[in-house]
Amino acid sequence: MGKVRVAIIGVGNCASSFVQGLQYYKNAKESERVPGIMHVNLGGYHIRDVEVVAAIDIDKNKVGKDLSEAIVTWPNNTFVFAKVPKTGVVVQRGMTHDGLGKYLSKIIQKAPGSTVDIVKLLKDTRADVVVNYLPVGSEEATKWYVEQVLEAGCAFVNCIPVFIARERYWQERFEKRGLPVIGDDIKSQVGATITHRVLSRLFVERGVRIDRMYQLNFGGNTDFLNMLERERLESKKISKTSAVTSIIPYPISEDDIHVGPSDYIPWLKDRKWCHIRMEGTTFGDVPLNLEMKLEVWDSPNSAGVVIDSVRCAKLGLDHGLKGALVGPSSYFKKSPPWQFPDEVAHAYTEEFIRDPKSDALLKERLRKAGVAPAKYVAGAGRNAAKGSKMVEAAKPAAKRAKPVARKAAAKPGARRARVALRAKKKKRA
Repeated sequence: MGKVRVAIIGVGNCASSFVQGLQYYKNAKESERVPGIMHVNLGGYHIRDVEVVAAIDIDKNKVGKDLSEAIVTWPNNTFVFAKVPKTGVVVQRGMTHDGLGKYLSKIIQKAPGSTVDIVKLLKDTRADVVVNYLPVGSEEATKWYVEQVLEAGCAFVNCIPVFIARERYWQERFEKRGLPVIGDDIKSQVGATITHRVLSRLFVERGVRIDRMYQLNFGGNTDFLNMLERERLESKKISKTSAVTSIIPYPISEDDIHVGPSDYIPWLKDRKWCHIRMEGTTFGDVPLNLEMKLEVWDSPNSAGVVIDSVRCAKLGLDHGLKGALVGPSSYFKKSPPWQFPDEVAHAYTEEFIRDPKSDALLKERLRKAGVAPAKYVAGAGRNAAKGSKMVEAAKPAAKRAKPVARKAAAKPGARRARVALRAKKKKRA
């Protein structure tokens, strides 16, 4: 089916793991079960069919270098599991805007020279899909790059918590250009968010009332260094918090939930340590508490998900899909346009891989049912009760649960009796 030609914005640890993964699994057998990959051959595209044709960064240590060298250049500090040969892709000087925060600017110096013509670069390299790996908090930079992507006519995979795919404005922009977008904020293979979601779902399904909980995360990569600047954290906290609360069918006070990055510990390098505590109430109002710790290498944990994401985005391009891809966004991202339980999101994504046009029908059903894309706010447990209605609305009409008839009409004359009683009381008064 040809190649999936990818351009990368931001050559950090996540880009490093992504590029290494393409090399590591290029000869995988189609029957092989690769950890972190849905299918070796996804919709006709093998892992080796994904090739990086352009890379963009602002770090003077990386700009001008071959991509194979740039991905292992400091301050990148992730696990090296594959030796990547020369790619022939030279890292180009990108636009900064708000992409370099207060703490990152202490260790990263901007490369000299002007910004490359991004639209021309994407067109000249015939890029199909652009992956956004900018630092958290790069609101203006991301939106600027999205404009370039739209003009160049590429699909877009947004791996950071700047809300593009879930926002109606950007959905309409991509729909108007006839381009697919998958977003927002990458959900790792088994990371803090997916683990917290599964535990929350377990509590709900086993009837344990969740009273309060926290998720604390520590790491030693530039992502955690960048997030010491709390002003850049708002969208990240919204993304991580709503990913958990969206599957809890009752509100939780903002004072009783904390989810988010907590501190930067340099010696952890690209490892992330996650601590989760959940306090609940069981039968007899008896308390139940759960504590767990998860240790991962942060960037490899999401690389396979991005390899699947770019292949799904290319399938969207191939089949003329436009706007946000519902299934892939809900399965691969923390803050998709529509949130579903993970097993439902997985099923919709598998259906998309078998028949990409099924996603357009799914979106049409959601919109016809009046299920608008979610508008998350911090601590948004109050939106969670809508989840079951959303799942029901997404089903084809023939498979939806039939509404239960109201019982008010069961007793003939009941309405007349109530009216007569009210009139009698009024007469007495």
